[in-house]
Parts: sequence; structure tokens; C-alpha cells
Amino acid sequence: MPERMDILVVAGARPNFMKIAPILRAMAPSRILRGRLIHTGQHHDDSMSGSFFRELDIPEPEENLGVGSAAREVQIAEIMRRFEQTVDKISPRAVLVVGDVNSTLACALVASKKKIPVIHVEAGLRSFDRTMPEETNRILTDEISDLLFTTEREADENLLKEGIAREKIHFVGNVMVDCLEYNLARAVSSAETFATLEIKISSSNYALLTLHRPSNVDDPDKLKGLLGALYKIGERLPVVFPAHPRTKESIKRFSLGKYFDDGRIFLVPAQSYLSMLGLMKEAKIVMTDSGGLQEETTALGVPCFTLRENTERWVTVNQGTNTMVGTLPQALLSSFEKFIKGDTKKGVRPELWDGNASRRIISVLEKELSE
Repeated sequence: MPERMDILVVAGARPNFMKIAPILRAMAPSRILRGRLIHTGQHHDDSMSGSFFRELDIPEPEENLGVGSAAREVQIAEIMRRFEQTVDKISPRAVLVVGDVNSTLACALVASKKKIPVIHVEAGLRSFDRTMPEETNRILTDEISDLLFTTEREADENLLKEGIAREKIHFVGNVMVDCLEYNLARAVSSAETFATLEIKISSSNYALLTLHRPSNVDDPDKLKGLLGALYKIGERLPVVFPAHPRTKESIKRFSLGKYFDDGRIFLVPAQSYLSMLGLMKEAKIVMTDSGGLQEETTALGVPCFTLRENTERWVTVNQGTNTMVGTLPQALLSSFEKFIKGDTKKGVRPELWDGNASRRIISVLEKELSE
């Protein structure tokens, strides 16, 4: 039997880990492909990286580039420099990247320069907002990719409008949903999480909040306005807030600790994947500026408020449970008032969000890379 083809599978930040876990699992039994995991180290904190590897049964990476935190341009340059050495050593058949973080673009650029096929999973998503660093990462990665796997039909149309050849595009569904389906039975109950955190609230009567985008947490007026609205919401529905390290630092820097003093908003550490899955599944509503949570709440059928002015995941709005609320405090309070009165989106699961996207990806790769 001929030796299997090496595919470098790149992960760098928390949003990547839930996507590469089902891909590596689907690739493991292949007689044609061999997945070799490379961790760039873009997220290196245990709550943002290590716990995910343990819980999702992700194998230890063959290499951890150990890049760590840095300004965006510096980080991308350093990932490229270190990843090039890995590529030269392994000489892979292809490089697979997921999502839209700095590691995605950096590793795709290295592979493209070396004439190694680039595979982009979660291609074609667009917010049409170039002020978002992720939007630049998405567009440039798609432009240099040889195989583009999409999560929704609209992503296909975005790519075609940008001049990407149709034969490069494959609509396969959502690998985030693959991860969710595989782990749903293992999710940590909210009651267990609250007991661990020593929070005394009902395990079925709370809102879940995440905030991490620079546009929301690096501006003191914007963050203060959102927290003020959430504080009012917390009077009627307790808000559980697992905070990204960057957000915690902003709260401290801007002296906004008063919003967490009296049991309306519970500021807690960033949670593991299985704990977050349980918190999402059992929440009355999720409020977030995360892309992944928009998808996961739609898959779970849980109402979601997106605290952004735009989204790259329009299928969650048009078909799912997601409502675009924006970042104005009054808009958030108005939307919450409607929600409390029973005006909620039921939503449906989008096409092919069935837990089998990774298998479809591997099937295409085995065929395309063998030719």
C-alpha cells in the first residue's frame, strides 16, 4: 500500500480547536490521508488552549510553534517564519487551515508561496466590514486557497462573486456542529458549573454572555454602555459572564468592577468547551459577539443576541435563532424586553448542519488530492 499523504492541519486559537477536532477524527481511519497537527501557539493560556485539547481528545500537536501574543502584524510574521521551517521539514501534500484567525492567514500564505495546496475550511463567510481584522484574513485566505469548504450556500455565492472557480468550492456543512453533536452528551451541566464556581442561581433561569471583540471591549465608553444595559437585564434575569482574559483586563483598566458587585452579572473565568456547551444548552438566552456561538446556539435552538453591528454568519439570522442587536445599550434593552414578553425566534438548523461535515471534507480530499 502506498504511504499516506501528509496533511498539515493548523490550529492556533480557541475558535480553531472545535473545528479541527472532528476533522482529525474523520481523517484518522483514512488509508490515503494522514493528518499532522501543528499548533501555532497563538492562544497559549490553558483556558484558551490546553483544556480544549484534553476535553476534545485532540492529539498532542507534532509541533507547537509557541508564537504567543503580539501585535497582529508581528504575530502573523512570526507564525510565517516558524511555520515555514515546519513545512520545509515535513514537505506535506497540503496544508489545511480553518476559520479566520491570524494563524489561518499566516500558514496559508506560507503554503501558497511554496506551491503547496491550501485547504480552507469555513470559507466564503463575509461580514463586508473591512475594519474587522478577521474579514481581511478570510478574504485573503480564500483568494489563495485551492480547495474551499463552505458551511452555507450564501458562502458559495460570495466566493463566486469574488471570482473563485466553482470547481474549487465544496458545500459540506459546519464542522462546529460536528463537534457539538459529538460532545453534547458529555456537556457539563450548568448546575455542576455553578456549584464549582460557587454561584447560587437557578440552573435553568439565566442568560449567558460573552464579549471579547476589540471593538466592544477596548473602548471604555462602548464597554461601559453595554455593561450598564446588561446590569439592568441582570435585575430580571441573572447574567453569567465567562470572561476572556482580554475583557477582564479592560474591565480592570477602565474601573468597571461595580457592575459585578451585587449578583446581577456574574463575572467568572473563561470556561472549558464542555462547560460552555452545557451553559449554552441550558441558558434562556445567549448574548455574544462571538461568531462560533452564533452557530452553536442555532444548532441548539437557543435564542441568541449578537452584540455587533454585522455578522459573517447570516444563515444564523435568516434561518436560525440569532438576532442582530448591535452595540447600542437601548437597542439591547429593547430587544430584551421583546424577548421577555415571548417574542423569540424559533429557527431551524441550516442545510447540512447534521454532524457529518468532516466526513464530507475527507471524502473530497481523498479524491481531489489523489488525482
